[in-house]
Amino acid sequence: MTVLIDPPNWPGPRGLLWSHLVSDSSLEELHEFAALLGVPARAFDRDHYDVPETVHARAVSMGAEAVSSRELLRRLIAAGLRRRKRHSPR
Repeated sequence: MTVLIDPPNWPGPRGLLWSHLVSDSSLEELHEFAALLGVPARAFDRDHYDVPETVHARAVSMGAEAVSSRELLRRLIAAGLRRRKRHSPR
């Protein structure tokens, strides 16, 4: 049971860099951790939360494991929690 966070490498709103916050065991664990971290529910996207760079250090201090983006994706897939975007037919 681990919550993972990747480096804030993704450009996003407000000129900040963003990280992905995921669980390698359950979405329930992820939602609980995000709530404790103060991340709003609207930041959830299919299988992860997008969190600004200003939250990264606090997430790690609260127990999130800092991993590379590649490792985060590998563990999310291995846990069976990866939910890809569905593309609508044209």
